[in-house]
Amino acid sequence: MIAFILRILVASAALGFNVYLFYSGSWGWGISMIFITALVVLSFFRNPSMILALNQMRVGNTDKAFKYINRVSSPQFLPRKQHAYVVFLQAIMGAQTLGLAQCEQKLRKALSLGLRTPEDNAMARMHLAGICAQSGRKKDALTLLSEAKKLDKAGMMRDQIRTMQQQLQIAPSKNQMRMAQMMGGRKKTPKMR
Repeated sequence: MIAFILRILVASAALGFNVYLFYSGSWGWGISMIFITALVVLSFFRNPSMILALNQMRVGNTDKAFKYINRVSSPQFLPRKQHAYVVFLQAIMGAQTLGLAQCEQKLRKALSLGLRTPEDNAMARMHLAGICAQSGRKKDALTLLSEAKKLDKAGMMRDQIRTMQQQLQIAPSKNQMRMAQMMGGRKKTPKMR
């Protein structure tokens, strides 16, 4: 909240100084100050912590990116698309610490809020398919993978989707696993001496 108040103060001061420059006749400095004022006003629509997290992800430092994403204290006050990306990044980067249920909930929330690019939608659906496969929901996982395959127009995740589909076809269904548990698993034959 303090950062938001500081941005309001800096934006109002920049706007006031810009008006003063035009009023005093310094047109050149006034025009150059418009760009600085525009950057300050644009900071209202882009969260700086999210920008830093995305930059750290591009570099490959996921620990710092996760730290920056967790700095966003109230993402529900962000614009809808940014809220979706904050929840999406929290789910992907914190998958090991959050657990399957919370990760699935965050990914579904990000999809319902709406991710901007089809590649991000495909990535979210692929992660959801992995969670569904781990929890034994094979049909849901296969439908999510087929949706991800349709959304991946650039073919960046083609190999990953194909390997997940092959693993799901080999994996036993939930009923087969339940039957194996009821039967006590595979019967071992005694060793001959």
